[in-house]
Amino acid sequence: MNEHTHAPLDPALKAIVSERRQLIGLAYRLVGSLSEAEDVVQETYTRWYALSPAQREAIDSPGAWLTTVAGRICLDLLGSARARRERYVGEWLPEPLPGHVEWTTLRPPTGDPADRITLDESINMAFLVVLESLTPAERVAFVLHDVFRYPFAEVAEIVGRSPAACRQLATSARRRIRATRLVPAPIARQADLVKEFKKAWEAKDIEALIGLLDPDVKAASDGGGVVRAALHPFEGREEVASYLISVAHLTAGLDLVEREVNGRPGLVLQQAGQTVAVFAFHVAEDRIQRIWGMRNPEKLRPWADA
Repeated sequence: MNEHTHAPLDPALKAIVSERRQLIGLAYRLVGSLSEAEDVVQETYTRWYALSPAQREAIDSPGAWLTTVAGRICLDLLGSARARRERYVGEWLPEPLPGHVEWTTLRPPTGDPADRITLDESINMAFLVVLESLTPAERVAFVLHDVFRYPFAEVAEIVGRSPAACRQLATSARRRIRATRLVPAPIARQADLVKEFKKAWEAKDIEALIGLLDPDVKAASDGGGVVRAALHPFEGREEVASYLISVAHLTAGLDLVEREVNGRPGLVLQQAGQTVAVFAFHVAEDRIQRIWGMRNPEKLRPWADA
């Protein structure tokens, strides 16, 4: 054997470590924040290693145990987050992620009839924003069942309600999501419109911007009270375009580059190579319908090395 060859991980330890990616993906979709998702997973593993060897040995499926614990931590976190977000300065937006992130694979379909949400869709900003309108229990039940395809019997273990009650939670969530769900244009068309938007914004061409925006476009920004950002959303293409032009004047000299944001075409504002803002878009019917701008530096940490 080569002296530099490392001994393989113990199978039990390898199984535990391999769950981390799945847990991060689940927790991010549940809480909308990568930093909080990482905290959830760290706490989950802390609880696992706090068990005695005999207790860990008695657990038939460590992966299921970890998922149950992580789901319960997320449920508690979502409950307390509502109070914290009421005190949040300005708009609270989910934390944007660089590139195309899936983290995990879906389970095989269950026998429960439901409109399945793909992992691609469940990571985009439009979907994460809609999830914010759900109650904590609805969000956990819906994401676990409709996105990750956990059967309601397992969802019930996490939510602490009966399988029938969890089915009702998911149904309620599904109904609300259908009413507000944004259906995007093909990725290639999204990229074209974002490119045109970038060109018009850099040129401070308000007429060109207005032509790219949907009449009912909405734009929101998140500064978290740490940096300057609009405290309330803007609506209507004239109002949004005017706001964008004011931002363009304030950011003169900075670099605006095209990047993938939560799996969709987006833009990143950089100063001396450092990301200072990230913009996500929803494009449909040949117009930009939603713009989300993240300026809160605490939520831009994943972009430091992007």
